[in-house]
Amino acid sequence: MASSALGATLAVLASLIITANALVAIALLRLIQKSNSKGLYFVLNLAVADAMVGFTVMGLVMDEFSQPFYPPQIFCVLRMAFVTSSSAASILSLIMVACDRHLAIRKPFHYFQLVTGLRVGVRLVGLWLVAAIIGFLPVLSPSFQKISTHEKCSFFRVFHPAYMLTVFCVGFFPALFLFIYLYCDMLKIASVHVQHIQKVEHAGLAGGCPPSRTTSDMKAMRTVAILIGCFTLSWLPFFIASIVQTVCPECFPYRVIENYLWLLGLCNSLLNPLLYSYWQKDVRLQLSQLAAGVKRRVLLHLGNGRRFPGRGTKSLPTVSCLRLQD
Repeated sequence: MASSALGATLAVLASLIITANALVAIALLRLIQKSNSKGLYFVLNLAVADAMVGFTVMGLVMDEFSQPFYPPQIFCVLRMAFVTSSSAASILSLIMVACDRHLAIRKPFHYFQLVTGLRVGVRLVGLWLVAAIIGFLPVLSPSFQKISTHEKCSFFRVFHPAYMLTVFCVGFFPALFLFIYLYCDMLKIASVHVQHIQKVEHAGLAGGCPPSRTTSDMKAMRTVAILIGCFTLSWLPFFIASIVQTVCPECFPYRVIENYLWLLGLCNSLLNPLLYSYWQKDVRLQLSQLAAGVKRRVLLHLGNGRRFPGRGTKSLPTVSCLRLQD
C-alpha cells in the first residue's frame, strides 16, 4: 500500500513536471525566435533539464508499481545515474541563469558582446558534460557502487557513502554559496545605481526620465532571489539529512529521506517553470498567446463538428450594402 501511494505521488509529480516545463520550453522557443536573446537559452536549458528529471522519475514510478521488483545491480546504477545527472543539470542550469543575470547587471553595456551564441553553446555543452560526469561517476568507477541484493533502486542502496559525500559537499554547498554571492553582489550593484539616481534627481538633472535601468535590475534580482529561495527550501533538507544518514546510518531513517525529503527536492523542478512563467512578463505573454491559439483551434474544430453530414447547407441570402435610391 505504501509503495503504491509513493508510486502514485511520483507519477503525478513527474507528469506535472514534464507538462509545465514543456509548456515553458515552447513559450521560450517562441520568445527566442522573436527577440533573438542569447541569455534565454540558459532558461530554456533549465526547462529541458527539469523535464528530464520528470522523465527519469517515471522509471522509478514503474518500479514502485512493479513491487516486488529486484533488478540487477547495473540496472539500478544506470537508473539512479540518469536521475542524478538530470538533477545535477537542473542545479547547474540554475547557476547559469543566475550568472547570466549577474553579468547583465554588472556589465550591461558589454553584455551582448560577451554573451554570444558560440559562448552560450560552449557553456551549455560543458554543463551537460559536468552533469553526466557527476551522475555516471559510479558507473565509470565501481568503487563508488554499493553492492545490494533483492532491494529496490534508491540512492542509499546503490551508491557508496563516499560518493554521496563527494556529491553533497563538492556539488550542492558550493552551488548554494555561489547563489548567495551572486545575489549579494547584485544587491550591492543595485544599491549603487539607486544612490546614483538619487544624486542625479537631487541635482535636478533627471529630467523626469523613469529609472528603467534600476527597474530592470530589481526585476532580475527578484527573479534570482526567488529561484535561490525555492532551490534552498527544496533541496537543503534532503542534502543535510542525506549527509547525516551517510555519516551515521542509525541516526536518521532513510525512508523519510527517500519518501518525503527527496520528493521535496523534486518539487524544485516543478516550481522553476511555474515561478518563471509567473514573474516573467514575456514568458507569461507567450503562454497566454499559446493558450489562445489552442482555444481558437478547439472552437473551430467544435464548430466544424456541429455540421450535420449528408445534409446540404443552404447559403444565406446576401444583403447588398448599396444605398437604396429613392
